[in-house]
Parts: sequence; C-alpha cells; structure tokens
Amino acid sequence: MATAAVAQKLLVRDSTSGVSERMVTLSAAVAHLLPVEICRRYHIVPIEFDRGLITMAGPVSFNPAADRAVREQTGYETRWLFADQTELDLAIDRLFAGNGRPAGTEFSADDLLKHGLAVPPRLGESLASQGLVTEEQLAAAVAEQNRTGSRIGEVLVHGGALEETELLRVLSEQLDMPTVDLSDFDAERAPRDVLPDEMCHRLHCVPIAIDGESIYLAVADRLDEGEAEVESYTGRKVQQFLATSNDISRLQRRINRERYTETATLGLRERFPDSSAHQVLSGGQKVFLGLLLLVFLGFLIWKPIPTMVVLFATLAIFYTLTSAYKLIAGYAALGHRYLVDTGPETLAAMDERTLPVYTVLVPVYKEAAVIPYLVAGIESLDYPKTKLDVRLLCEEDDEETIQAIMDMDLPPHFNAIVVPPSQPQTKPKACNFGLLGAKGEYVVIYDAEDRPDPLQLKKAVHMFENVDDSIVCIQAKLNFFNQQTNILTRWFSIEYSMLFDLVLPGLDARRDPIPLGGTSNHIKRDELVEVGGWDPYNVTEDADLGVRLHQAGYRTTMMDSTTYEEANTNLPNWIRQRSRWIKGYLQTWLVYMRNPFRFLSNVGLKGFLSFQLLIGGTFMFLINPIFWFLTTVFALTQLGIIEDFFPGWVYFLAAAQLFFGNFVFVYLGLAASVRRGDYSLAPYALFLPFYWGLMSVAAWKGFGQLLTNPFYWEKTEHGLDLGGGAEHAHTATPKKAGVA
Repeated sequence: MATAAVAQKLLVRDSTSGVSERMVTLSAAVAHLLPVEICRRYHIVPIEFDRGLITMAGPVSFNPAADRAVREQTGYETRWLFADQTELDLAIDRLFAGNGRPAGTEFSADDLLKHGLAVPPRLGESLASQGLVTEEQLAAAVAEQNRTGSRIGEVLVHGGALEETELLRVLSEQLDMPTVDLSDFDAERAPRDVLPDEMCHRLHCVPIAIDGESIYLAVADRLDEGEAEVESYTGRKVQQFLATSNDISRLQRRINRERYTETATLGLRERFPDSSAHQVLSGGQKVFLGLLLLVFLGFLIWKPIPTMVVLFATLAIFYTLTSAYKLIAGYAALGHRYLVDTGPETLAAMDERTLPVYTVLVPVYKEAAVIPYLVAGIESLDYPKTKLDVRLLCEEDDEETIQAIMDMDLPPHFNAIVVPPSQPQTKPKACNFGLLGAKGEYVVIYDAEDRPDPLQLKKAVHMFENVDDSIVCIQAKLNFFNQQTNILTRWFSIEYSMLFDLVLPGLDARRDPIPLGGTSNHIKRDELVEVGGWDPYNVTEDADLGVRLHQAGYRTTMMDSTTYEEANTNLPNWIRQRSRWIKGYLQTWLVYMRNPFRFLSNVGLKGFLSFQLLIGGTFMFLINPIFWFLTTVFALTQLGIIEDFFPGWVYFLAAAQLFFGNFVFVYLGLAASVRRGDYSLAPYALFLPFYWGLMSVAAWKGFGQLLTNPFYWEKTEHGLDLGGGAEHAHTATPKKAGVA
C-alpha cells in the first residue's frame, strides 16, 4: 500500500532544508516528457509543465548534469523541487510500468546499470564531456533547439560552436556506425544509376560501392524505413556509412556532372521547346517578318508618303498606349493591399519549429570582392540556420571567387557549387544547376551584392501558408543602398521605385502577368520544376519565368519587404546591364509571340494586352531616337518631306504622345519617390527624360546584340560602391564551408 500511495503522490520541498513542504499529484503524461532512462539515471521525475517551464523533482541535492540532461532532452526551462530519493525511485517504477525499455534496446537503462554496463549518454552530454563544446554553448544550443525544433548537433555545427567532422565522429560512436570521408572520393568508382536521383535526394544518401550481395551507402543519418526501401529497389542488403551532408551532395554532383549539366542547359528546351529562347526567331516568325517586310517595301515604293504616315501614326498610338498602361498600373497600385499581413506581431507569433527548409540560390561570377558582404547579408536573415540551404553558384573558370569562398571557412548551410563549363554561360543555367538536389520547399534567388530584409524568408513562408494554392511566386521589392552616389544612381533608384512600388503592385492588383525582378523572387520549388525552371538562353530569365508561370495558370504576388542592391555608379557599366535587360525583354516577347493565338488562349485577352504593352512596350526605347532625330532635323531644316510624314492629325498625335509619355514618366517617378519616402530623390524625377535618352542608347546596343550575339550574358561589375548605404548593411561572422 505504501508503494502505491507514494506513486500517486509525492512529498516535495522547495529546498534541501525541508521548508515549504507540499504534496503533489504525479501525472504519467507529464512524467513521459523525459525518457525513462534519464529519470532512472538521475533519480528525477517531471511533475508539472506549464508554458515552456518544466518542474522537476530530484534528490536532496541539485545535480547540474541532471539539469543539463533535462534541458537538452526537452528544450524547456527547468524549475527544481526536492524529494527523498527512495520515494522518487518508487514513483518512477510506478509511472513507467510497462515502459522500462528504451525503444530499440533489449534492456532498460536501469538493467544496464545493474549488469555493470554503461548507459549511452545523450549527444550533448558526450560533446560537453569530451570538451568539444562548453556548457554555455550547449545551453545556448538547447535554447535554440527548443525554439526551432532542430537537432542539437546541427544547431551547434551551424552556429559555429562545433566542427562538422567532430560531430560526425561522436555520432559514429553513439550510433555504432562507421564513417567515410568523401572529400577525396573518386566519383568514377561510385556505381551509377543503381538508385534514382529522387530517392537519393529524399533519403540524402549516395551509393559508394556495390557487390553481389550488398549496396554500400554514404548517409547523413541512419536510414530506418529508407533502408527497407533501398533493399526492395536493389535486391541487395544495405551497408551504411556516415558522412557529412554537404559531402554527400558534392559527391552526387560529381557523379552526375554531365547529366546535371545537360539538364540545366537543355531541360526547358527539350520539355517545352516553344518556351525556350534557344533561337531568336522561329521558322514561322522568319516567314511572317519576311512577308511583312516585303509588303512594307512594296507599299513604300507604291505610296511612300501615305505608308510613312501610317507607320508613324501606328508608332505614336503604340507609344501612347504603353505610357497609358503604366499610368493605369500606377493608379491601381494606390489601392493595392498586400494579401497577407506580415507585420512584426504576426511574425513574432510564428512557430519556428514548423518552418520548412529554404533554399537560397546565389549566382556569383567574378565577385570575389563582394563575397564577405554577400555572406553577411545571408547570415543576417532571421531564419533558423539549420533550415537554410544556401547555394553559392560559381563558374568553374572563376577560380578567384571560389578561393574567396574557401578562405571564409563558412558553416555547412553554405554550400559552394561549381557549375561545369557549357554554353550558354548564363545566370539562369547556373540557377538550374543549383536547383538540382535543392533541399528547400521554397527557393529564392539573391544576387551577390544583395542586402535582403532579415525577415524576408519568414514573411514569404507566412504568405505562402495563408494564400491560395495558385500563388506559387512572391516578389519582394528592390531598391538601392547607394542612391545618393551620383545622378545616375538617383535616376536608377527612382526607376526601381516606379517599378517595384507602383507598376508591379499595380499589376498585382489587376492580376496581370508580373515580370519578375532578377532577385528576391520566392518560388515554390515543385511548381518551379514543373514549369521547367529557368531558361538558360534568355538573358532576362526573371521576366520570362514570371510570364511562363502566369501562362501555366499560376499567380505571382508582391511582398511588403525590400532587398537593397548596389546601383551602378559607372555609366558604361550601367549601359551593359541595361542593354542585357532590354535584349532579354525582346527575347521574351519573341518567344511568346511564336504562337500568339495560343498565348492569347492561355492568358486571356487582359493578360495578352498587358504583355504587349509592358514587355512589348520595350520597343518604345528603340522608337524614341527616331522621333527625336526627325524632330531635331525638322526644327533645324524645316524639311518638307518630314512635314509630309506628319500631317495635322498625325502631328498632333505625335506631339501629344511626346508630352504624355514624358509626363507619365516624370509623374510616376515623383509619385514613386514620395510613396517610398525618398523625398530627396523627387526633384531628380523632373530630369528623367535625359535618363530615358540613356535607356534608348542601351536599347539599340541590346537590339544589335540580339541579332549578333543573342545569348551573351554581358557581365555587370559589382562592388563599385561597397561602402554605400551603411544603414542597410548587415554583419555576420562566417565559419565553415566546402566547394563542389
């Protein structure tokens, strides 16, 4: 009777002196917050649990090791009461009746002790006892584990407190599994095609050898159910070897180097050839444009003046419509509301234990100087490091950038991926390569010089979880951290404010196709793979992907979050960047105009017209110099033939579009600057027509390249103004990394 009574109730004290005694009722549910072996080993039992605080009953003296074991196992804060050890042991026997054996062992921890065998220590205890981490580091990791739900070893490694190789050694001892070093493993020795890629990625394993009876796998963690799946697929017994997660991924890429390169380069072209820009003009377009040119030349010979009048009138109408559409989009943005609230209180209430793995793709080429800033920006993200899959995508011939990454010794959530050489050598091809084997449920692209909003990933996750399933892409706003460097950066900043604070939100409000920005677009990985990834032949892969997602029936929406980039401070560098963008917009227009009637059927009339006026509206940058030239010549010479080209109604139409187009450009620039709060930029919006002239120079350069070198990715040099915008900079302390 005494035993039963003690098991139901327990006399506890607030201190070893015996004061403040009280009787508590024990609960089996609360007691099972700890494994029985921990309770027996330290003679302790949980008695209460409330809002993250676990109250423990222990022997008459406080045991720091017991307190550490409870915090590590549960992740909760502890409060200690004291009881007689004999009564505690009796209570444990009753509470854990029938559950005395830990899962997967033949004997309970108590049985092991009775037989003189050691109880396997918890991972944190092993690391601390071997001096691999300090008590302070372990306590901080336990708190992180409680908040994020991550494993204690991963928290320590990703936080820089523990070397990954040391964690692997201790895990090998605890799991009684051999390890394998894959860093110098010859990929030619590895068996190929014995397991599907999908299975290897899902189980996070890679075959390293095979014989008649067994398949030998390098695994990041012991396979349980996965072992049976592999044995069923191969008909061989599985032999497992522990290896680091990044080493496994690197070996997979080395084994599949040629196939991954082919997929990254030709995947979209082979699956959806009509959506690929691998040829500038399709056969049908060549025939159509050839016939159109012949008809035009015929009319020009037959009726030269009326033909030119019709041409200039058509251009003036198109010009006016593109300006009007941007004004309509800007007006729609005034009533735009983001679909989901992502304010501080909402984000603070998020349970970090439920956050998914997030893949961050960062294409870098000739960017050695900005790597420290890049790492600082990524490390500033308020997201569990154990749930980040950061992929630094380097070109094989860029040894300087690869070495700069290696020198930083980054933590394992950074993975430097070397893209094998192949043509075209473009950012979208590198992104496709990095997407293969990506671990994240969501994918985001950042450029090397980006300084993203630290809360951006959480905002994206929260939005994805609270919007319709048709929304598969979320575009953050972009702007510049070095706005005030010179007049070019001021104009560039005004243009970005126009695009990301007015035009794109307006398109979002109207549910029109949204051409993505080149960075900070957050995409569901499965849907991204479904539509073919990025087009490696399109030099504005972002705009193309936005249109392709819309054509597939998906939506893109905007996010109330800003990523700051570096605005070009150098005019020739700016011209190179702008000419590539315009060339890519022209590529995108030509791709979707291969079959205009099918595209119209896919996106509807409203989406079709939006595409023509926004993407097709790029042609107006080519038109501008023609009108300017004719206006200048007529003003200087009063040439009669020019007057014939512009009879009264055409003249007034052209004059109106000249006034209206400049008014819209200046007005949107002013409105965007004020809307964003960049009041110091507003006066410079009055001089935007000069900036428009620079864009026309870049447009003709891009058009020339479209004819002569369509897939050439003209490199934009970054790091010209690294000190700019200190208020947007973030700092971080880099640790360890590897390269594959």
